[in-house]
Amino acid sequence: MGDNEFAYVKDAFDTNWIAPAGPSIKAFENSLKKFFHVEAAAALHSGTAALHLALINLNVGQGDYVLCQSMTFAASANPIAYQGATPVFIDSEKDTWNLDPELVRESLEDLKNKGITPKAIIAVHLYGMPAKMGEIESIASEYGVPVIEDAAEAAGSTYLGKRCGSFGQMAILSFNGNKIITTSGGGALLSNDRHMIDNARFLSTQAKDNAPHYQHSHIGFNYRMSNVCASIGRGQMEVLPTRVLQRRANHDFYRDKLQSRSGITFLNEPYGHYSNRWLTTILVDPEKTGGVTREHLRIALDAVNIESRPLWKPLHLQPVFADEPYYGNGVSEKLFRNGLCLPSGSNLSKDDLERTTKVILETLETVTTPQSA
Repeated sequence: MGDNEFAYVKDAFDTNWIAPAGPSIKAFENSLKKFFHVEAAAALHSGTAALHLALINLNVGQGDYVLCQSMTFAASANPIAYQGATPVFIDSEKDTWNLDPELVRESLEDLKNKGITPKAIIAVHLYGMPAKMGEIESIASEYGVPVIEDAAEAAGSTYLGKRCGSFGQMAILSFNGNKIITTSGGGALLSNDRHMIDNARFLSTQAKDNAPHYQHSHIGFNYRMSNVCASIGRGQMEVLPTRVLQRRANHDFYRDKLQSRSGITFLNEPYGHYSNRWLTTILVDPEKTGGVTREHLRIALDAVNIESRPLWKPLHLQPVFADEPYYGNGVSEKLFRNGLCLPSGSNLSKDDLERTTKVILETLETVTTPQSA
């Protein structure tokens, strides 16, 4: 937390604005519009809710198809299923670990030959690293498919100088407790199309018609952010640039300590990509580490109460999505097999970082026999 979150929350209590309405919601939305350079923003109770409303805005429904990055959290795809549509999973490219533009084109062409035009493409900025939005948007435009930008992990990242969260027809943010800034739980839908944001707000408060009594002509949802959570968000937006610098400093510390070790690699920023480094990740190649695997490192860290996790398991490998279409090249499966997320919190001390790297270095030195991942 920064310095002003409590003051904003106290004001919400003092003025008795507790419900999903109030001045902090408007102030928070205005700060989102200003920071991300968009025309409109709706503060919601989760990034998943924002993505769900984005799909509804694009009239995604039963029998439709939506292209989705496979290397991401399940929340990027679950709203497709909410709408009764079919997710089409697309593998990653090696430079950013995000949507492979060539596979996007291949899938669109293949679906076109089958008489299918997808309703949307969901492009994710994995771990804060911007996707190749220029190529993705260009291909999407060629085939007449709108892009939804999933910037849940990328607040503060930029692509060619433009903030992530300002691409596509709509963009979603997440302010879940594990994100670079948080409203405890929360999210937002951003767009330069004010009509879409107005419609999202309408739907997010149970789609109440303008009448003196409760009247409903549409199915609505209880998706609006509360004024209390928005109060936290106001303060968090004030410290977002600082949080980005702290996360990038974590990444630089790990890189400085570990990059010289054979078999340990980091994800570099391609030209024009600026990552908030929400999480610092490494790839562990056991053929170059003398047999040390990602699991050796994870288990060694866990043994001393340091949490680390494998990279996202690709969605095309998840049991719930096992039967859905998939266009792949093997990149995401290799990333999952060899990748590890390191402790990356904004409040990590130098001692915390030193302790983590010490365990990794000691494990690299002491483990000499392979262990199944």
